Order: sequence, then structure tokens, then C-alpha cells
Amino acid sequence: MLELILSGIVVLITHALEAVTGFGCTVLALPFVTALLGMTRGILLLTILAWILALYIVIKNIKHIAWKELAVILLFVLMGLPFGIYLFNIIDAAVIKKILASFIIVSAAIQLIKLLVLKTDRTVLPRWAGYLLLFAGGIVHGMFSSGGPFVVLYASGAIKDKSQFRASLCVLWSTLNTIIIVTYILKGRFSMQSFIDLGAAIPFLIGGIIIGEALHHKVNARTFSIIVFSMLLATGIIMIL
Repeated sequence: MLELILSGIVVLITHALEAVTGFGCTVLALPFVTALLGMTRGILLLTILAWILALYIVIKNIKHIAWKELAVILLFVLMGLPFGIYLFNIIDAAVIKKILASFIIVSAAIQLIKLLVLKTDRTVLPRWAGYLLLFAGGIVHGMFSSGGPFVVLYASGAIKDKSQFRASLCVLWSTLNTIIIVTYILKGRFSMQSFIDLGAAIPFLIGGIIIGEALHHKVNARTFSIIVFSMLLATGIIMIL
């Protein structure tokens, strides 16, 4: 029970963050929740929670979706998604943890360089590099349901409006996680424990949504992101050591 309460607190904080920015909940929560619940159990829980949160944001903000840019993002991310799902099913959990730690370090470093060195939260990439990032984001999302940092790096240059940015990314997360959840169901990965975990986490998710919505128009997203990705970088270093 203690591990569920601690996981819930992590869910509350990280999902409040995504309610503010449109990204970040799974990749930030993953190292802590998987340490508490185990790799497979933690990923299953966070995938469902991220799916619910993304659907909520999409339904509430559907008029802000940038459909043209979203179509490009979906195309390349969906190309990488099957590779990630396949790797998740065949790679040992210990290996996944090392890959995850490396992924977190690289992603957090990229975001911090963008925010602190380039002094911007919008990065314009060569078209081919952007497409490669999206493909890599699809692979990572298929493995960990957290390919966000790669996708965000592309989308931050392609979608300028804050509301469009958040709504469009949440369409992507809800679409990808729907596919992933269906594959989990078909493979029989969900158990009674999965539903117990979900039931315990839902109140914390609701709390995160309420807090995030209240802060969405008040918090400086750039400053908030600097703090989050600094924590993320430290977490990845600790995991890999």
C-alpha cells in the first residue's frame, strides 16, 4: 500500500505538470514509479494514466488542435512505434532500465541546452533531423510510453501557439497510448493488480488535473520546464550509476 501512495504522489505532481504544458508526465514519473512498482507494472499504470489525461485535454481544447502539423508528427511517430513495442516485449527489464536512464539523460540535457544556452523554448531543426527525432520518439514511446522529449523538440519549432502546442501533443499521446493499450490487452498483460493500481492512482490523477488547470495560465512554463528537466537529468544520472 505504501508504494501505491508514494506512486500516487508522483502521479499528482507529474500529471499536474502535463496539464500545464501538454507533455512530461510519463517520462518524469517513470523512474520513480517503476522503482516502486517494478518496470512492467509501472509502465502499464503510467500508460493508462497518460492516456486518460491526454483525452481530457483533447476533449476540452479540441478547437486549438493544429491538424496539419499533427498529421506530420503522427506519420513519423507511428512509423517508429511498432519497433518500440517489439523491443519492450523482448528486452530484459535490467537492460530496459539502462536504456531508459540513458534516454532520460540525453533528453533532459537537450531540453536544458535549449532553455539555458539557446535561451529559447522554440527550436527550429532541419526537416530531416526533425523527422528523425519523430521516428526516434515513436520507438521510445513504444517501449516506455514516454517518447515525449524527442517529439516536443520537433513540435516546439513547428507549433508556435501555446494552446495549439498543448492540444496537438495530447492528440498524439492519446492516439499512441490507445494503440499501446490495445497491444497490452491482446497480449494479456493486464491483471487484477493493474486495476488495483489504477484505482489507487485515479484520485491523484484527478488532483493533478485540477492543480495543473489552475496553474496553466499563471505559471511561467519556461521556468517550470527548467526545474523539471534539471530534476530529470539528476534522476537519470542516479539511475545509470
